[in-house]
Amino acid sequence: MSEPEAKIEIRGLTKSFGQNHVLRGIDIDVAQGKSLVIIGGSGSGKSVLLKSILGLIKPDRGEIRVDGRNVAKHSEADKRFVAGQTGMLFQGGALFDSLKVWENVAFRLLNAERRPRGASKNKALECLAQVGLAPEVGDLKPSELSGGMQKRVGLARAIASDPHILFFDEPTTGLDPIMSDVINNLIVERVKAIGATAISITHDMASARKIADEVAMLYQGQIIWRGGPDDLDNSGNPMVEQFVRGRAEGPIQMQVRRYAKKSR
Repeated sequence: MSEPEAKIEIRGLTKSFGQNHVLRGIDIDVAQGKSLVIIGGSGSGKSVLLKSILGLIKPDRGEIRVDGRNVAKHSEADKRFVAGQTGMLFQGGALFDSLKVWENVAFRLLNAERRPRGASKNKALECLAQVGLAPEVGDLKPSELSGGMQKRVGLARAIASDPHILFFDEPTTGLDPIMSDVINNLIVERVKAIGATAISITHDMASARKIADEVAMLYQGQIIWRGGPDDLDNSGNPMVEQFVRGRAEGPIQMQVRRYAKKSR
């Protein structure tokens, strides 16, 4: 059986902000219809990598190919091409307080695609149902919802335009373990239902294990390990093992200490 074609291909991706070299030559592929979860500590470059793929940040060097098209040039046409294929669940929800829930879900349909309000509302309510929310929730404001319900609304908005690619930025941040598992289950269900390719960044190892087909660890701007979620506990990489087990002592801490000494 042949391997699925790569939906996203990244080669030699670098990005620096002054003397801060955030991405140091990233090489990674994401196969069509697969879910890749990127783990790593704060400041490892996860968000910069995600924003580079989304077209929000222009990389210094390298290629980002989506369906074979190199979008790293960061032209307006490239950004429209990527935006037309993607949906995003933001870490903080990023819902508009002044809009009703259904208007948040249908925001792209109404403003980018210029669909009629009636059809957009019907689509929004359909997406809310897919994440377990009743139609009457659509007429509420985000401030009237719990954190878990806001995450569901964010997921409904991410899938409203039937995207080919889904991005999840710390999807379970701020949720209790039970609601986190609910959101993880919904992510798995929705990604499979629409056949999307997914990239997630997270610190939550329970989330990574549940939603990933593959996991990659980013450390000091480079991919240092990649494997299946079942391989996380036996990665053979001491940095991965330290991160997965949440230990204070280990090679990552040694790097932090050396940096601290140099800074004195």
